[in-house]
Amino acid sequence: MSRRKFEAGSGPSQRGLRVGELVRHALAEILMRGEIHDDVLASHVITVPEVRMSPDLRLATAYIIPLGGKDSAPVLAALERNRRQLRTEIAHRINLRYAPDIRFRLDESFDEASHIDSLLRTSRAAGEPAAAKPLDDEDRRDDDDGDHDR
Repeated sequence: MSRRKFEAGSGPSQRGLRVGELVRHALAEILMRGEIHDDVLASHVITVPEVRMSPDLRLATAYIIPLGGKDSAPVLAALERNRRQLRTEIAHRINLRYAPDIRFRLDESFDEASHIDSLLRTSRAAGEPAAAKPLDDEDRRDDDDGDHDR
């Protein structure tokens, strides 16, 4: 059996996506239930929108957002402090050969989306041309005058 080499443009494998979702669910459940005893984690609601796995499934990058996007630095520091305990709890919930090492990053995709949305709104407000106007009944009658020699 030959191993498939990944090209630079190829995305994650189906197994990587599936394991990432399992890790995301386990991590969200641990944080939701307050199983990690840390004052900072107990006082914040944390969302885990995505977990990306390395191709060998030994490294999980968890993207997190504290509720409201506030106090992200203390939350990231608290997650880093409790990384080993989180890894142990995830390993108990997910049946993998190796428990993935976890690193935490702040998810900035929502900020990027709102920035793009604001750019689109300002371009519309500046009077840039809108999409093509649909034909009204009068324009349709002019097109259907029977002259089809185009």
